[in-house]
Amino acid sequence: MADTTSPAGAPGWFSTDAFWETSYTSMFPEQRFADADAELAAVVALTGETPRRVLDLACGPGRHAIAAARHGMTVVGIDRSAFLLAKARQLAAQHNVEVEWIHGDMRDTVPSTPFDLVLNLFTSFGYFKDDAENERVLTNAYQSLRSGGHLVIDVGGKEVLARIFSESTVEEIPEGLVVKRRWVTADWSRMENEWTFVRDGSVQSFQLAHWIYSGRELAQMLRRAGFADVCLFGSFEGAPYGPKATRLVAVAVKA
Repeated sequence: MADTTSPAGAPGWFSTDAFWETSYTSMFPEQRFADADAELAAVVALTGETPRRVLDLACGPGRHAIAAARHGMTVVGIDRSAFLLAKARQLAAQHNVEVEWIHGDMRDTVPSTPFDLVLNLFTSFGYFKDDAENERVLTNAYQSLRSGGHLVIDVGGKEVLARIFSESTVEEIPEGLVVKRRWVTADWSRMENEWTFVRDGSVQSFQLAHWIYSGRELAQMLRRAGFADVCLFGSFEGAPYGPKATRLVAVAVKA
């Protein structure tokens, strides 16, 4: 049986829990959870100070939010997916930590108490079809920070994707296979994807899309949102953002 959900580029693919439920084991293998502590430590090192209050925007199943809570930080996690938040609550209970989970949209949610650190990791930015909506996420992050607080964004930068781009890949997952096909728009600004899951004789396909940004484009957006100091890195470990970069990691400071 075949099931196709959301036309390519549709604005709501990220709010469809059927996609997250189907893709969960592909997107979040156990190693990703095991890496969360080291990734959080690297992010904190990039900012140069240890935060007390952390906001995780598009927190997903809570990998980094729970890592922060385990280190004694006060943490709020926001996500649009009820399914992923349920996973996050289960994981927090397993680790016996307290996190405030908010089922909400990062375009609209600005907690009232300011934070020392706002995280937006694992290419959780650029989902919205309208540029103004993506920029609103950055403005909300700015407003959520105290003066001197940091925003850290981690995405697949345009320069990185241009080097490693592949039109299709096939990955084994515990229950079967996932075939991922990709298209880039003519001006290299947007990535269209089709993920097809083959499990136990059934086939299920999802279309998803997101904007892709160069280092310069992302830095410009952050400055328009109000951030005065923006640094770009090519990895969580602080490598320069250049030809050998593996990610685009932006660290922005609120004046």
